[in-house]
Amino acid sequence: MPTGFGGLIDAVAFGALNEVLGEIRGKDGMSRPNRYEVTLFPPSGNAGSVGMNSNVFTKIMGEALGDGTVRATGLKCEAISFPGRNMDTTEDTNIYGPIRSIVTGYSFADVAATFQCSTDMREKKYFETWQRLSFNTQTFAMGYYNDYVGSVDIHALDEQNNRRYGVKLVEAFPVSINEQSLSYEVGANYQTVGVNFKYRYWQNLTDEANLPKGLLTRIAESAVNTVTRRITGQIPSVLRRL
Repeated sequence: MPTGFGGLIDAVAFGALNEVLGEIRGKDGMSRPNRYEVTLFPPSGNAGSVGMNSNVFTKIMGEALGDGTVRATGLKCEAISFPGRNMDTTEDTNIYGPIRSIVTGYSFADVAATFQCSTDMREKKYFETWQRLSFNTQTFAMGYYNDYVGSVDIHALDEQNNRRYGVKLVEAFPVSINEQSLSYEVGANYQTVGVNFKYRYWQNLTDEANLPKGLLTRIAESAVNTVTRRITGQIPSVLRRL
């Protein structure tokens, strides 16, 4: 005699399918990789060298901040990735039984991004200027770390362009600008520039960005800034202008 199990199973399956489709179609549906936003926060160029604006590209970077180049470049990012995180481990052999791995630190890989280029290549020139904050093209002297590190925000957007998830690359800078191919064969394509960002670490902007810094971190940063100011103060004014 029929038990009705077939109809019950079909009903359960249909209900589960409707639930899945409801999740996908709802406001908290699937995240799409083509809906994102990139915001660049470059350095000012004189954060570490108090009163020493000898790098001519400091002024150029300031102009890029004021004329909209920075925002326009972020909007022209056609490809980027959320950063990964690797837990560094070592084997703990000081136990009986199977060996276990313990975390000894964590590390990050560079983030690669691709930006569309205008005819005047202002996007590439912008990243070249950012790089040149790390060294003086006239004296070849290397700059202070704080002179060339900024940050990069990457957000995932929903269908209404609301930010739903984001990360910040902290103390970031463009470590490399990729070569650009030129060829008559690809005349119909537009030019892009690939940039690889190095950074100290990344934060989840949802639940980490507003966490207070630890006491030891604040003390270390204060000590570094104090030492920098004292060293700078001992440099003769004549040398500061070189």
